[in-house]
Amino acid sequence: MNARQAPIFPEWPQYDENERQGLIRALEQGQWWRMGGSEVDSFEREFAAHHGAAYALAVTNGTHALELALQCMGVGPGTEVIVPAFTFISSSQAAQRLGAVAVPVDVDAETYNIDVAEVAKAITPRTKVIMPVHMAGLFADMDALAKLSAESGVAVLQDAAHAHGARWQGKRVGELDTVAAFSFQNGKLMTAGEGGAVLFPDSDMYETAFLRHSCGRPRTDRRYRHQIAGSNLRLNEFSASVLRAQLRRLDAQTEVRDARWALLYRLLREITGVVPQGTDARADRNPHYMAMFRVPGIGEENRNALVDRLVAAGVPAFAGFRAIYRTDAFWELSAPEESPEAIAKRCPNTEAISQNCVWLHHRVLLAGEQEIHTTADIIAEALAAR
Repeated sequence: MNARQAPIFPEWPQYDENERQGLIRALEQGQWWRMGGSEVDSFEREFAAHHGAAYALAVTNGTHALELALQCMGVGPGTEVIVPAFTFISSSQAAQRLGAVAVPVDVDAETYNIDVAEVAKAITPRTKVIMPVHMAGLFADMDALAKLSAESGVAVLQDAAHAHGARWQGKRVGELDTVAAFSFQNGKLMTAGEGGAVLFPDSDMYETAFLRHSCGRPRTDRRYRHQIAGSNLRLNEFSASVLRAQLRRLDAQTEVRDARWALLYRLLREITGVVPQGTDARADRNPHYMAMFRVPGIGEENRNALVDRLVAAGVPAFAGFRAIYRTDAFWELSAPEESPEAIAKRCPNTEAISQNCVWLHHRVLLAGEQEIHTTADIIAEALAAR
């Protein structure tokens, strides 16, 4: 590539005086865990309200959020959970760590979201939950999933780790009458380094989740009367104080990312061989956790080399997720009785996307328009160089 000045992108995570004041507030309240402090309780109320949910429960991280949600939905040994084959491994491992079999199904070639027709084929009498992942912030087809759920009796758990503040036909994540899980890991759209949350539509499941996330112990217990089996998944007060500040700037950042993605999408389409992630008009608010695109036919080795060239040029680029069934971790616990090749045969889109997909960190989309043009130029030059 020709020598050029590297683009300047905003740093991530971002913080200002609001996070600093929140940390001091948590420090000086004198209680640093959720059972004595007020930051976690306040964050849960604010996060639930922002997403239109009846209840929110903050937990240690996004993987634990999925695991807790699945457990409260009855997932365990002898059950199955349908997951997209193209996703971060936590989606499947959360089910497998509960003793359930994770069943990968293919994704749509344009949106990279779970293919609902393939989900329907995969349902068995053991299927307990369908877990769509809103890839890069783009909603999966929640209309089709709701219809399938009603017809089959199988519940839906939204893996919304990428979808903070997203909307589907005007409805927020918490207004779709399902359980939903979020992540606040360091790279996410709002973060405290780690953290997670689960949204619940009803009080019974929320109360069960609260007990399970606090070692099975009721809020006011003073006699160690642990009512059900659980673990310590409680979020601390310092993290919650940071997340309250992060939540307050989420909408403004989403507006910037959405505008920048519209520009980058157009520029990417003008590059020969590049296909940006598609969209769905019903997903009328996309927070754009990633800027994703494919280079069909490039192959995994050349894709990885392309990512290296982009990183060397100053663009925070990453290879797309490996198909979950192509990882050793997937086969360690509660794996399906299929070979990787058998799964791959019914997941052709996942096979292709996992080998030719590139994604850019969302801080690219927080930069100015000139940086977006420069980024597109760098991608075009990096492809030409190969």
